[in-house]
Amino acid sequence: MKFVRTLIPALAALAIAGQAFAAEKLRVGYLRVMDDAQAILAYEGGYYEKHGLDVELVEFTSGTDLIKAIVGGQLDTGVLGFTNAASWSSRGADLKVVGGAQHGFHAIVVREDANIESVADLKGKTLASQREGSTADTVLRGVVLKDAGLEPGDVNVLGVSPQVAVQSLVGNRVEAAFLFEPQARIAQLVAPVKQIYEIGEVWPFPCMVVITSGDVLKERKEAVWKSLDAQRDAIELLQNEPDEAAKFIASYFIAEPTLKTLDGKEIPREEVISDAIKSQTFSPILTPQELDRMQEIADIMQAQGSLKTRDGSPFDVSQIIDLEWQKERKL
Repeated sequence: MKFVRTLIPALAALAIAGQAFAAEKLRVGYLRVMDDAQAILAYEGGYYEKHGLDVELVEFTSGTDLIKAIVGGQLDTGVLGFTNAASWSSRGADLKVVGGAQHGFHAIVVREDANIESVADLKGKTLASQREGSTADTVLRGVVLKDAGLEPGDVNVLGVSPQVAVQSLVGNRVEAAFLFEPQARIAQLVAPVKQIYEIGEVWPFPCMVVITSGDVLKERKEAVWKSLDAQRDAIELLQNEPDEAAKFIASYFIAEPTLKTLDGKEIPREEVISDAIKSQTFSPILTPQELDRMQEIADIMQAQGSLKTRDGSPFDVSQIIDLEWQKERKL
């Protein structure tokens, strides 16, 4: 009997070890912005493990660097702006957009001492944004500034990370910034700035999507689909229980337990991040309307010269879209 009692725990341990060993490895890239919260939450909340994946979550400072890693085979999937897939696909790379992530909510925040009340007032000012060619930068130049009657060159746009953009506002090195969450919210808490514009309110668009390579999708489709299932679970928590979701991801955005505000208050980081989550719209799918908007953005990229097809023909977004997962899941 003693042998049996000893054997049972040993067998259980072997079974657990076997399950861990069976988990399929997948490398997922992300950016440290709220738009990628579902990828972070799927990792921290154990959703990837739940779906049988052993995920290595790899951080990048820009979508440009992230897409290079996917093209180069260093990553299996990533959550980033779809313009990266369009740009590289137009040059011959085999890339696929396989799922949705987050709708575009980007705010323009300005220093209160800069005398800026509208987007048109940015003329002659310096604004921090994302790198040129990114989805955010494309929409900023092709929609936001254009609709305000501003010409290229009217605004000095600096391409930096969201974190550096906030630091630049605090240090008075720029008068304005085009920011993701939670950086837009953090900036308004720690710097003398105010929000004057939110593109999600006037021109909603699918900002972040899930991208993989054609080879990975062909050879490891089930693993990619499992990652989409995990991120879908994470999105449900983000949408339905933002306070709970914030507990898992707050440390990614605010290092200290509390955020010290401009007026000397200290706010728990979970509260700041929960509010940022509530301001967003996450979705694991892409709708026909969103696909149309993606085509509009691709057309803007071609007009700007940041996307060029080999024969000069219009770029067809549908060639990089694969919605088999959401169709199979009946979403």
